[in-house]
Amino acid sequence: MNDTKKIVEKIKTFLPYLDEHQKRIYLALEVRNLGRGGKFLIESQLGISHNTINKGVKELLTGAVSNGKRLRKEGGGRKKKINGEEWIHIKEFIEPHTSGDPESPLQWVSKSLRHISTALKARGIEVSHRVVGDSLKAHGFSLQANRKTCEGRGHADRDSQFEFINRRVKEYTSEQQPVISVDAKKRELAGNFKNTDVEWHGKNTPVEVNACDFTTGSQGVAIPYGIYDMALNKGWVNMGITKDTAEFAVQGIRNWWYKMGVYYHNHANSLLITADDDGSNSSKGKLWKHELQKFANETGMEMEVVHFPPGSSKWNKIEHRLFSYISKNWRGKPLVSYEIIVQLIGSAKTEKGLEVECELDMENYQTGRVIDQSEMENINMIGSSFHEEWNYRILPCNR
Repeated sequence: MNDTKKIVEKIKTFLPYLDEHQKRIYLALEVRNLGRGGKFLIESQLGISHNTINKGVKELLTGAVSNGKRLRKEGGGRKKKINGEEWIHIKEFIEPHTSGDPESPLQWVSKSLRHISTALKARGIEVSHRVVGDSLKAHGFSLQANRKTCEGRGHADRDSQFEFINRRVKEYTSEQQPVISVDAKKRELAGNFKNTDVEWHGKNTPVEVNACDFTTGSQGVAIPYGIYDMALNKGWVNMGITKDTAEFAVQGIRNWWYKMGVYYHNHANSLLITADDDGSNSSKGKLWKHELQKFANETGMEMEVVHFPPGSSKWNKIEHRLFSYISKNWRGKPLVSYEIIVQLIGSAKTEKGLEVECELDMENYQTGRVIDQSEMENINMIGSSFHEEWNYRILPCNR
């Protein structure tokens, strides 16, 4: 052990006096002199990369000679850390490829470290994939391999659509136009039924609920339709009591606009809506587009809709910027009435300043409404050149 320490100290003392080429040759000589285990000793004790040692061994064998000048430009070599400006570039690149629950410190990155490193090099930032990985870990990210889920098979243009959505969001934000993320949260029974998850109570004093979750004795169903303003970090929840229809979805957007959005975006002439591609806001829904046309005509605003590709609902911002905190706020609490549900949703807050308002929508929305061809012809819609089935604009009819 003492011999090992002496060898390490000797190498540390000598290395600063050598240029890069000489260091490699010297380390290669030490590895050869140490014999078996020498390479591991130098790598582990001195933090020298195995690539550097291997290059030195090769140069020693071929007889490469140094000219005595510095062989690397100033600041060259492996970068140990990423500075603040470089982290901004990383964050911009991974933004379309991140998911996860922000209630946990862990978020997922679907791009490989080498892909990220290559993209950074294209921007003139020389940094290894290992350093990228260290930086992501330090900021609470984890790399996740693709895995099977019940959301369906991924589309071939899935990543390209993510990047398209991200680009449009940035463009709208830079122009100070509103961007909202919308979706319906799963329906809940309003009544004294068991709510999943747990909450702290006094010992042996759990909240008592009905033994069976039958609808008998309930007020009915509660269907929260959420609208999340990405720039302002504010949420609006339209809580329906009948059906999750396209008419209900657009009414939620309408209520958000007249009761919240217009006060913050009174100069807006266009609204960007990011949505899943299923349920009441499906891109295939004729009623969804018909109702958006009515809303566009009312407000004089252009409606631009970008849908997440099939099987990617978890990537929608509203899922982990709004709904996750609502779930956290009412965990373990029986949702005994509509009034209690509205209060619990409205009291959801975060350290980053999330504010939520909720309103009960007593309208009787019914499924089965058919939009005929003549009504479709009155929709002033323009499809994007990239996947017009996912990306389209609906303009007011007076334009």
